[in-house]
Amino acid sequence: MKFLLTPVALMLISLFTFLAIPSFKTNQQKTFSLSVETNNLKNSNGSVVFALYNREDAFPDENYKKYYKKITGKIENKAASVVFKDLSAGKYAVNILHDEDSNGKIKKGLILPKEGVGFSNFQSIGLSNKPSFKKASFEVNADKSIAVKMIYF
Repeated sequence: MKFLLTPVALMLISLFTFLAIPSFKTNQQKTFSLSVETNNLKNSNGSVVFALYNREDAFPDENYKKYYKKITGKIENKAASVVFKDLSAGKYAVNILHDEDSNGKIKKGLILPKEGVGFSNFQSIGLSNKPSFKKASFEVNADKSIAVKMIYF
């Protein structure tokens, strides 16, 4: 016994397939890039660690363990820059370290760092101007570029 599909049945199957396949596609979320630069380093020794944060409870992070993404940038002419890619829209903050001895850690004196540090949206830091995610954060909802000032003590 042969089974034959009628033209109407073929059309219905085709229509169902045409309508059903798009619902199986994953909705891809649009992502963005964030370019970060610093150009006021006191020398060209070592490297610059760029840490990106997306949570208030992770920032600041002097041990660089709670970051969302981290990239080490090469220094050229007392400047360094990196690009964070594939970022979802949202709030982010950046912390940078001029890691002069390239050990991935902040070299500290008694209280203050001996190597340069920087935070997005900060021109200086001190007892009355401590870094926080709220102060350092910014919105990313398109490709964006920021400059972070390096602070030395």
